[in-house]
Amino acid sequence: MLLGNPPVEYGTTFMANELDYTSMSAPRYSGIPTFMRTPLIRDPSKLDIALVGVPFDAGSENRPGQRHGPREIRNMSSMTRSVHHVTKINPYELCRIADMGDVPFPQAFDLERSHADITRFYDTIREARVAPLSAGGDHSISLPILRAIAVEEPVGMVHIDAHTDTCDEELGSRFTHGTPFRRAVEEGLLDPKRVVQIGIRGAQNSEEGWAFSLDSGMRVIYMEEFSQLGVEGVIAELRCRTGNGPTYVSFDVDSLDPAFAPGTGTPEIGGMTTIEAQRLLRGLRGLHLIGGDVVEVSPPFDLSGNTALVGATMMYEILCVLAEAVAQRKQIATRET
Repeated sequence: MLLGNPPVEYGTTFMANELDYTSMSAPRYSGIPTFMRTPLIRDPSKLDIALVGVPFDAGSENRPGQRHGPREIRNMSSMTRSVHHVTKINPYELCRIADMGDVPFPQAFDLERSHADITRFYDTIREARVAPLSAGGDHSISLPILRAIAVEEPVGMVHIDAHTDTCDEELGSRFTHGTPFRRAVEEGLLDPKRVVQIGIRGAQNSEEGWAFSLDSGMRVIYMEEFSQLGVEGVIAELRCRTGNGPTYVSFDVDSLDPAFAPGTGTPEIGGMTTIEAQRLLRGLRGLHLIGGDVVEVSPPFDLSGNTALVGATMMYEILCVLAEAVAQRKQIATRET
């Protein structure tokens, strides 16, 4: 087994279905960083949840640098620990979790070929019946991920973002970080009636993105309504919309006010606080979660590293609720066999 950190014998050894998490108790500054200090395992058949980096930002039309997101999120994720302080979930006791490395991009300057490379990588994860949790990268990566994991049926989505990302095209391309969910609906990957977009705000030069989301049946919660409903009200609304069907989670760090996450491609003031976002993600417990992503961390625009820390923390929040959902499905499947 190849561990993300050397198999040192500091403190407690965390075990999860034969995976060794000794590195969890090593000093946070030591070893080679992996997501959450998990083992580095390339074979998805050994996993229940695959943590994946997608270092790609050719779909960004504004401030680039999201290609550096996965590396810095890995580094800052060494700050996370095992047991969630509110829910008491320990995802590593529930599921076999490891870092599968990064999607390779041999044709990184070709946007559509690179998207195809992403889909091929996630095809292997889907075929192994593993749930992916990804760190981007710009938001265009969500489309090729959905192409892999939503082949059997359209899925629902909890989309937390300042922008709907349902434009038709940007600068002559139909596959940028502003268009993925329009394409996903058109390709039958998303069931728009089971999609909730939360935190939307900021002026646009055209109403087409907002109009597409609403006309297709998505529930759009603008930031002003978020403030009126409060976190608990928004959680109730999204749970009603997504129902019991398979649901993907996509978290864009620009959903947060740039006071908390300045290192992103398209910052919009007036966003969520980090604690509001954490409470929102904790409200996904009990949903039929099948995967998720955290995108748009651009480390060059935040040399403090704080935005990468925010990305790592939100990734951990999603990991906890995702691990609980995966473990519950495994228990049900075991009882039925």
